[in-house]
Amino acid sequence: MNIKRDDLVVVISGNHKGQGPAKVLAITSGKKRLEVQGIGDVLRHVKRGHPKSPQGGRVQVPSTIEVSKVSLYCEKCARGVRTGVVVVDGRKQRCCVRCKSSF
Repeated sequence: MNIKRDDLVVVISGNHKGQGPAKVLAITSGKKRLEVQGIGDVLRHVKRGHPKSPQGGRVQVPSTIEVSKVSLYCEKCARGVRTGVVVVDGRKQRCCVRCKSSF
């Protein structure tokens, strides 16, 4: 998987297609799902006295999205791109396939 925490991603399929760029907040165990800022949030109904909403009601809770539904965002190309690998000073770095800028 070529996506890490704090990367900018764009959603490429599903109900949230076209949304982004958004920041990756967390990667779940198994590394198959991502928590992305502002994308995939769901509403949960909570009873009165709940710590997140003492008066009760609907609370917006972040949800996860499948890794295959996002692509890395290249600021130079201003779109979601595929990534490649470039060796710089003996270290591998991710790079944009189109413009060769590294992430």
